[in-house]
Order: sequence, then C-alpha cells, then structure tokens
Amino acid sequence: MNSKSSLVLVVAMLAMAVQARAGTPDSALLIISKTDHVVEVRDPVSFAVRKRIPVGPDPHEIEVSADGRSAYVSNPGYGALHEIDVLDLPSGKRRVRFDTLPLLGPHGLALVNNQLWFTAQGSKAIGWLDPQTGRVEWAMGTGQDTTHMIHVAPDGQHVYATNVSSGTVSVLEQKLVMPAMPPTGVMPPAAKPRMDWVQTLVPVGQGAEGFDVSPDGRELWTVTPTGAIVIVNTGLRAVTATIESGLEGAHRIRFTPDGLRALVVSVKTGNVAFYDVRTHALLKSLKTGRGAGIYMDAAGNRALISCTPDNFVAVLDLATMQETERIPVGRPDGIAIARFETVQR
Repeated sequence: MNSKSSLVLVVAMLAMAVQARAGTPDSALLIISKTDHVVEVRDPVSFAVRKRIPVGPDPHEIEVSADGRSAYVSNPGYGALHEIDVLDLPSGKRRVRFDTLPLLGPHGLALVNNQLWFTAQGSKAIGWLDPQTGRVEWAMGTGQDTTHMIHVAPDGQHVYATNVSSGTVSVLEQKLVMPAMPPTGVMPPAAKPRMDWVQTLVPVGQGAEGFDVSPDGRELWTVTPTGAIVIVNTGLRAVTATIESGLEGAHRIRFTPDGLRALVVSVKTGNVAFYDVRTHALLKSLKTGRGAGIYMDAAGNRALISCTPDNFVAVLDLATMQETERIPVGRPDGIAIARFETVQR
C-alpha cells in the first residue's frame, strides 16, 4: 500500500470514528418534555438537541412508525382530553391531531400491524385507529377504572392492559365463540361461531401501572406502589409468583432486550433494581432520579429512565448495570428512538 492510499484509509477511519461518536444520521432519540410541551429530537449518542416539535397540552407516551417517518403522542389530560398528536419526523413538524372521541383520555400506545392501539383511561376502554385516516375503527370496554398502559402481541390477537385504580390486568384474546343460546333453548340454523374478543381480569394489586411482557410472550410482570412484583402466566391468565422487592413507589418495569433481566424503578425514591427473570433473585440495586418511565434501547444496550420529577433522563449501561449519564429535560416522560435516513440535524 502506497503512502497516498494509507492517508486515504486513515482519513476514512477517522471519519467513521467521528460519525460513530456523533450518532448515525438515520436515527434520532425522541424525548417528551411535559414542561415545554414538546418532543425533543436529539442525537442518540451525543444527546445534542436537533429539533423541538410542539405537541399537545398533556403529552405522555410516544410511539414511532416502523419506517421512522411518524411519531404519535398521547394526551390523556387525566381522562378528559381526546387528542393524539401526529408528528412528521423528517420535517420536524406536527402534522395533525387525531380525535379519539367518544373515547376519552388516550394514554398507553402500541403500533402493531398498522393499527395504532391506545388505552382510553377516561372511558374504561381500549381501542385502535387507522394511522392513515385517524379514524377509530374498534373499541372495547374493560369495565375497569383507569385503563392505563397497553401491550399488543405481534399477532394483534393478544392485548394486555393495566387498570390502575381497579388493581387488575385485562387479558384480551380473540377467540371463536358461539352466539348465546336464545330463551327457546333452540339455536337458530343460521347461527354460526364467530371471532370475538374475550376478556379475563387478573387481580394484581391496587395501583399496578407499569408492566411488560417477556420477549417469548409467556409472562407478564407488573409492579405495585408497595414494591410487589407480580408475575402473570399469560397462558394460564393467572398470577403464578410475587416478588417483594421493598421498592416503595415502584412504578415501571421492563425486561432487558435479551429477556434475562427485569429492571424496576421507583417514582418515589429513585431506587432502581435489576432482577434475574429465571431465579427471581436481586442482581443489583442503585439509585438515580425518581423514575416514571423506562425505554430499552437494544441497539445501544442501554436503558433510558425518564425521571419526571427530577427533570432529567438517566442513561443506564445494561452490561454494567450502572448509570453513565444524565440528560437534562423538563419533566421528561415518553421516550423512543426513530430510525429514518432523512431526519435532519
């Protein structure tokens, strides 16, 4: 290799190193600021602010489309509002607002199979809308108070939601059911089985709010403010174990991307705990800000904890289970990462 070729190679390697530090141009870290009513678009590595996109009056959760072009932000307003913001990430502008009426208080979000699912905590219900039209296409009541967070399985036929004030988890499944037998005791010849949603309510404890479903779909873990980690077998639709963590104010829980550990945070004390999913043993505990939400970044092997009362996002390295950085944000809440080649700095 001649000296000119060597110089070109060195320059290319330096450029790659700078790009790795600055973050790839096709990705962006999105953080909701409830203080400023914006979504902060940041570099996912340096955390430098690229843009700030205005959103509604009470932003909470955020979900990003698979192509990275759109983000959706819920505005529950303590069960009184009915708005979901739609953000155009390439332009950095709010495109439109979806109206969820008659369903009130959209909070938890999940985008599966081009259906934007949401909880309607003011209407004791869940529903989904078409992201292309913004029209609510389906809804089902839970009959429970404060239906808050939601998880939808990839098949779109298994849905889970926590009902905070009722202390239950709704397990919703699509099943083949027969029409109800009429009073005559004779089923009409035209009556046929049809697919319908069936709900099972699993008592998990008052105040259970944050939850996660294991990567294999077999277990649901949720937490109560007393520190109880309640484990639900999704196949049995029943509680099979409880771990007394002692974390007062336990608020959110998430599985690590490999499914081997569960991370629990307290919104009251700022304590954080890692648990072994198989043995239920405590692996490590530490203290950060008072955590109100967790986002798992599989590509970065890190967890981002929105410490809403303390005005920063804590960054935890999942390999070492240590806090590595704090990102100042005014009352942060929902966090997501978008990947789209035209997101601009």
